[in-house]
Amino acid sequence: MTLAVILLGMASRKYPGLLFPSLFGKYPGDVLWALMVFLLWGIFRPALSPSGLAAYALVTCYLDEFSQISQAPWINAIRATTPGHLVLGSTFSWRDILSYTVGVAIGFVGEKLVRRLLLQNPG
Repeated sequence: MTLAVILLGMASRKYPGLLFPSLFGKYPGDVLWALMVFLLWGIFRPALSPSGLAAYALVTCYLDEFSQISQAPWINAIRATTPGHLVLGSTFSWRDILSYTVGVAIGFVGEKLVRRLLLQNPG
């Protein structure tokens, strides 16, 4: 699922307006990035509750966004690379914070639904 979210997020940036309405701009990619962070925390910390996963993901996303306030030459050199830009972004935006919150909320709701389904149908 994480790989599918990554591919969808990259496609949303490469082909804007194709997967999501163009009025959303770049923000579907930001929502998907936060969902990916949520899913990665689930891989590395599977025992966490959905709330715990959401907290870890939000802190990760928010720290990443607030790090963009710093425009030190050394970190801008990293951001100038494709992987650096994908992970670190470039400029701080409150809209990104909102997008990350939406992405983590989607992960939280999805995780709650999956856990409920697994409890109802064990095995």
